[in-house]
Amino acid sequence: MKDIKKYIDQHKDRFLNELIELLKIPSISADSAYKKDVLKTADEIKSSLEKAGCENVEICQTKGYPIVYGDKIIDKNLPTVLVYGHYDVQPPDPINLWDSPPFEPVIKKTELHPEGAIFARGACDDKGQMYMHVKAMELMTQTNQLPCNVKFMIEGEEEVGSASLADFVKENHEKLSNDVILISDTGMIAKDTPSITTGLRGLSYVEVEVTGPNRDLHSGLYGGAVANPINVLTKMIASLHDENNHITIPGFYDNVEELSTEERAEMAKAPFSLDNYKKALDIDAVYGEAGYSTNERNSIRPTLDVNGIWGGYTGEGAKTVIASQAFAKISMRLVPNQDWEEITQLFKKHFESIAPKGVTVKVTPHHGGQGYVTPIDSIGYKAASKAYTDTFGKTPIPQRSGGSIPIVSLFEKELKSKTILMGFGLDSDAIHSPNEHFGVWNYLKGIETIPYFYHYFTALNK
Repeated sequence: MKDIKKYIDQHKDRFLNELIELLKIPSISADSAYKKDVLKTADEIKSSLEKAGCENVEICQTKGYPIVYGDKIIDKNLPTVLVYGHYDVQPPDPINLWDSPPFEPVIKKTELHPEGAIFARGACDDKGQMYMHVKAMELMTQTNQLPCNVKFMIEGEEEVGSASLADFVKENHEKLSNDVILISDTGMIAKDTPSITTGLRGLSYVEVEVTGPNRDLHSGLYGGAVANPINVLTKMIASLHDENNHITIPGFYDNVEELSTEERAEMAKAPFSLDNYKKALDIDAVYGEAGYSTNERNSIRPTLDVNGIWGGYTGEGAKTVIASQAFAKISMRLVPNQDWEEITQLFKKHFESIAPKGVTVKVTPHHGGQGYVTPIDSIGYKAASKAYTDTFGKTPIPQRSGGSIPIVSLFEKELKSKTILMGFGLDSDAIHSPNEHFGVWNYLKGIETIPYFYHYFTALNK
């Protein structure tokens, strides 16, 4: 392949400026107040795909936010790569913890990114990583190096569970037919240690509600005489783990995949400093399920975490009440072979069973998805490995991720194709958190590496 670095050097300022303009749009899918901004972002993605050389570009309406589709079919006898990404972003809260406004992107130098990093909501997840593919497409079309067919499917509901995507995929098998799916919505170990994500955890997300008396009560007149929903809820949540941080829901571990000693040994070869990990998070100790390392706990083991909890008076000053209700949002990250719908039902049955007299409990499932593992002997993985080797100068390490991309298992089920996860983010990029950022070097390195994947995937399929 030729002139890739030259093209990037010539256009890098424009590549950065285009991404910055995209990041200025607050495409928050979780908040209906931003509906116009989400729709505006879809329009911008459509325009970007057209400029990059795609044909048949369209905004496909769904029951929710639209999906942007585009393709470039150069020869039906050649392989087809389907690129998936999302243009919606997480809410930026808490705003006061941002060093700069979340939708006013700035490039700042950091210790990890001496060449600068773009600070903005969506910089890494997923606008920055999705836009690498758009610019890689432009590079290949402008330098006449596109070796195969390409399709893009960019959605606007990933951060709220991809509710409309399943129907779209099921209804468009022919439109979306492909030989491999390419996604950049994950990370790598370090700038000098490339890695390819080979496994994702599944997800079950629920909301729980504990109701006691029919109204808020005076804590002096009624305290000690009626069940306090907040007290009850916290006790119920605490009981979901034992002293070894093992989840206590009956049947929860029945189908958990147990990795062999050899596989765990391979995982342990990835560079990892526990001291640096603790320093980066400003904690003095790690925490988790007994018998597993930190990297194993956040990748190959299932978890249960409270994501939010509320009830009663939380304003300034004091108000002595026993709240009528208490609420919590709980997510369970699941490993391959755990069915998210089955786990949701196991949680619901157990949580309702441990409620004491004096309260009622309601469990509301929100969304979820299956875990996923991609084989490292597939053509797609081999092509990705060769691509990283060419641009990084070293072979990438296969790595399982603790995160979830529920639609990956849907793609395999409906489209019968494997997914390759070529992430260029870092753990320190603060996705879903204040001060999210994406290194300029990482962004441009992604644009450089992606065309090599197309080259090798096409060559290996001959």
